[in-house]
Amino acid sequence: MVNLFKQARWNEPVIFELSRQGRRGFVVQEVEGAVKESVGDVKTLLPEKMVRRSHAELPELSEVEVVRHFTRLSQMNYCVDLGLYPLGSCTMKYNPKIDDLLAHQPSLTQLHPYQDEKTIQGILEILYVLSRWLAEITGTFEVSLQPAAGAQGEFLGALIMRAFHNLNGTLSERTQLIVPDSAHGTNPASATMAGFDVVIVPSDQKGCLNIDALRNAVTEKTAGLMLTNPNTLGIFEENIEEIAEIVHEAGGLLYYDGANLNAILGKVRPGDMGFDIVHINIHKTFGTPHGGGGPGAGPVGVSQELERFLPIPRVVFDGTDYHLDYEKPHTIGKVKCFYGNVGVLLRAYAYILSLGAEGLRTAAEISVLNANYLVKKIAEIGAYDLPYDTKSVRKHECVFSAKRLRRETGVTALNVSKRLLDYGVHAPTAYFPMIVEEALMIEPTESFKKEELDRFVEAMRRVAEEAKATPETVLKAPMNTAVARLDEVKASHPKTMVLSWKMHQKRKEADH
Repeated sequence: MVNLFKQARWNEPVIFELSRQGRRGFVVQEVEGAVKESVGDVKTLLPEKMVRRSHAELPELSEVEVVRHFTRLSQMNYCVDLGLYPLGSCTMKYNPKIDDLLAHQPSLTQLHPYQDEKTIQGILEILYVLSRWLAEITGTFEVSLQPAAGAQGEFLGALIMRAFHNLNGTLSERTQLIVPDSAHGTNPASATMAGFDVVIVPSDQKGCLNIDALRNAVTEKTAGLMLTNPNTLGIFEENIEEIAEIVHEAGGLLYYDGANLNAILGKVRPGDMGFDIVHINIHKTFGTPHGGGGPGAGPVGVSQELERFLPIPRVVFDGTDYHLDYEKPHTIGKVKCFYGNVGVLLRAYAYILSLGAEGLRTAAEISVLNANYLVKKIAEIGAYDLPYDTKSVRKHECVFSAKRLRRETGVTALNVSKRLLDYGVHAPTAYFPMIVEEALMIEPTESFKKEELDRFVEAMRRVAEEAKATPETVLKAPMNTAVARLDEVKASHPKTMVLSWKMHQKRKEADH
């Protein structure tokens, strides 16, 4: 049973517009006399150029005003705690509350990264143990927890490739990174940022990397290949060992995009497939919140040969104590301040600890089962087509095409996505991967029970029926959400997008 959804609509101003001079929600306590006497005036400890000449332009509100403001905003928001979130390639699974509880412990949140390492042995132990767990899960030798997200992990992987070829004296020749046409968009972006030229290799009729095309693309200029397995179609690259052999024989390195790691937990490890570098989307695979740009963490695991290039500092254990090791002469340096997004890493630590090896394997099995259940049920609707090899078992996700629906009714994949919002379901990823026309990319994860999957299938069925009977209903959607359809060009164009209150004010002044 699927019913229309009705989201709260508050005519809520931005918090700066609610501000009234003199209102306070929190008063900072005076420094205790003994502390003040011991430390002195804090202003004398700050460099003069860092001392404010005027008050920060912050909104002034009472506590209850702040609470009500953000409560109303939360009621106009859809989140993974509210319902099905089948966002393909992003693994938007439920975030266990016990993980949040651990990450919010005052004994952890009040630590400072510049404390003497003797006073932070507990958190260093957690980070060290987590890195060893991730190395075991991915089949790599050593893991850096420093990258702040998957894309930064990709960038680090490309930098490690540069450092490897540079040390071997071949960087001037190794100028190309190979990327499949089904790859995540961050792959070519990361490769380009690291100074490589991108070579695109097409998929074959099964939706896997075309082996013949790969052989033709690999040359003495090849620095490496960036690949995710299962790929973005949800299909496992069955020729992965041959792919690794082709790249390695040419002197290149194999990089694993970890966006789809959730599908193979406890089943097969990227390192065992032949990957030299592996990034892990902690905020996807290991149950910590993400979306809206963060928070995230993208640890990178490497083979023993590449361990020397990992960022500093590294958390090491001498048998008695944990230390921060900066003495790595071949390191690429830092990709982020301090030691990574520790709050996100703490949640992952709790997630792995609570599930254990068997639980992680079960999570992968259920996510694959759920995805293939949706493949069968959505195919039965008859309005959406499954491209490429229809007989191949999908792993954690599947990609349908709304091309036939568009041709017959004028309703596009974007229209389907918008209408699903009216049924209280977050939209799948639309128009990715780009090798599928009118793509709808769906990933249910292991978090959702059969009843929820059936509700999603029924919503997909209803949208298809509406597209044929009353297409204008779908074309005008969404109608039941707090915000109707946005002008997506204006929302993303540098000349019209507004990222802050100050930008809004400047635009307002310019208009007048």
